[in-house]
This record gives sequence, structure tokens and C-alpha cells, in this order.
Amino acid sequence: MTHAHDFDFYVGTWQIHNRRLRNALADSTDWYEFEATSRARPVLGGTGNFDEFDAPSEGISGLTLRLFDPERDEWLLYWAGSQGGPLGPPQVGRINGNRGEFYGDDVFDGRPIRVVYIWSEITPTSARWEQAFSLDMGETWETNWIMESTRID
Repeated sequence: MTHAHDFDFYVGTWQIHNRRLRNALADSTDWYEFEATSRARPVLGGTGNFDEFDAPSEGISGLTLRLFDPERDEWLLYWAGSQGGPLGPPQVGRINGNRGEFYGDDVFDGRPIRVVYIWSEITPTSARWEQAFSLDMGETWETNWIMESTRID
């Protein structure tokens, strides 16, 4: 079974309720909430997916570029934010059933971290996304951002 169509469900426009940890990797329990929208479309004949994320109340805008690698049967997910800079390193993985896990290495506040994006509760009209960081190569994780998406169209 190929995973080339893992993100077909996300094409369209979504209202997103966000819960975000105010200070990641700082033993914080202070969460805040805000609304956002996302508009996703297929690119490269369906072997890619591109979405624009906009949360004007927080001054956050960005994009995710998802590219399917048929040789590895995996997706590479790249995020870029309005704060500038190059595309970050990809999160790599696939969706099995209604859950997907995408892992990658990055740097946060000057410290090397492992990052996971978890997609779950995927239906035609809703989906959940979580981001977690690990300072110990995945032994322990701190979830720092949760998005609950509801399809608008």
C-alpha cells in the first residue's frame, strides 16, 4: 500500500482552534488559545500538498510544504514562518489509518531537539495535529502545540 494520498483529506479550507504552550521546554504549564485558518491545495500533480496557515491575532503566518517520496513511501513536511529564514529540516513519516507520525531533528533556543508531528482523529471534516519536542532523542516528549481543525469547505 502506498502512502501517496495520505494528505488528500487536508485539501480545502479549515478553521483551526489552537492550544499552545507559552514557553516550550521550560517546565511551563501556561497554555493559551487562539483561532487560525488554513488553506491547503495539491501541488506537483498530487505528489505534494501546500497549505498556508494564518493566525492574525497572534501575528503568526506560515506555510507547510508536504512532498511525497515514492522510493521511501514517506512524506517530507517542511514549515516556514513569516519570521523569515530558510525552510526548516523536514519531519518525515506517513499516515497509517487515521494516525500519522512525522519525526525530525531541529534546534530550539540553541539546543538540539527531536520533533514529532502527530496527525490523528482524521475524518473528512476534522483532524487533530500535535507538536512535541524532546531533549533526549525521543525518550521523553513535551507536547507544546495542539490544533483542532474543522473543515470550512
